[in-house]
Amino acid sequence: MERRPNIADVARLAGVSTATVSRTLSTPERVGAPTRARVLEAVAASGYRANAAARDLRQRRARAITLLAPNLANTFFSSIIAAVQEVADTAGLTVQISDSQVEGMRLAGLGADGRTDGILLLDGQLDPAMVKGWSVPIVMVCEWMPDATLPSVSTDNVAGARLAVDHLLDLGHLRIACLGGPEGNVLSAARAEGWRAALSARGVSPRPQDLIAGDFTMARGVAAAWDWAAQTDRATAVFCTSDESALGFISECDRLGISVPRDVSVVGFDDIEFSDRFIPPLTTVHQPRRQMGLLAAKQLVSALTEARPLDVAAEVLPSRLVVRASTTSPL
Repeated sequence: MERRPNIADVARLAGVSTATVSRTLSTPERVGAPTRARVLEAVAASGYRANAAARDLRQRRARAITLLAPNLANTFFSSIIAAVQEVADTAGLTVQISDSQVEGMRLAGLGADGRTDGILLLDGQLDPAMVKGWSVPIVMVCEWMPDATLPSVSTDNVAGARLAVDHLLDLGHLRIACLGGPEGNVLSAARAEGWRAALSARGVSPRPQDLIAGDFTMARGVAAAWDWAAQTDRATAVFCTSDESALGFISECDRLGISVPRDVSVVGFDDIEFSDRFIPPLTTVHQPRRQMGLLAAKQLVSALTEARPLDVAAEVLPSRLVVRASTTSPL
C-alpha cells in the first residue's frame, strides 16, 4: 500500500524544519512570505493533507468559540449572533450558543473543559470571580463588568437614553417616566442615568413614581402599563429601556383603551427587527448590533489565530435616535 506523505516529507522538500511547516499551516501570518510560499509549494507537490483533528488535539484546540447570553429568547441577540457566525465561518470556527441563565453551575468549568477556545460574553451579571477563572480569551459584548478587566464592545447607553428623553422634552413633555431594566444590570443603570441627566439638564425633576421597575421583557412592559395607568397624575411620556418592554407597554395600553401616541408617547431602546413594523411604529434608540457582533468576534478570532493576548480596551459605539410614530407632542 502506498505510504501517505507526512509533515517530514513536506519539510524535506521545502528545506525547512517540521516546526516551520506546522507553524505555516496553523498560523501562516507568523511565517515570512518566502518561507510560506516554499512550504505551500511543497505541500502541493507532495500531496500532503494535514490531519486537522489530530493537530487540534495536540494543540488542545476545540476550533470553537462560545457565545454566552442571558435569555436567548430575546430577539435583541439575533443580529449579533448572525454577525458572530459570519466571522467564525470565515475563520473555520464553530459557534456554540449557550444561555447563561440555563447553564447554571456548568459555567464554572467553561474554558477549562476543552469545549471552547474563546468566549463572547453578553451577560454582565455573572460572578466576576468565576469569569476570571475561565482560562480562555474573553470579549464582552453589549454589557460589561465593572469588577473585571475585560475587553468589551458596547453602545453609549447613557448618551442613547439622553437622546430619547431630549426628543420627548423637545416635543413638550415635562412628565417623563422611565420603565427600567433588571436590578443590578449595567445597562439598566446607564440608561436610567441618561434619563435623569437629560431631565436635569432641562431643570426637570423626576418624581418617585416616574421610575417604574422593569426587566427588559415584554411581559413586564404589559404589567408596567397597568402600573402607569393606575397613577392619578401619570406621565405623558414613557421612556422604556428596551424595545420588548416598550412593545408590551404599547400593546397593553391599546387593550386598556389608551392611545399611543395621542394619550402617551413611548420611546424604546435597541431598534429590534420588528420595531418599525409595530402599530404604531416605535420611536427608539438604535444600537448597531451587527457592528458590535462583528467587532467583538473579529477581536476574539484575531487573538486566537495570532496566538496573542487580547487588548484590554472598551470600544464604545455611538447610538442614534430613530423617530417613528409612537411619539408626539402632549395634548
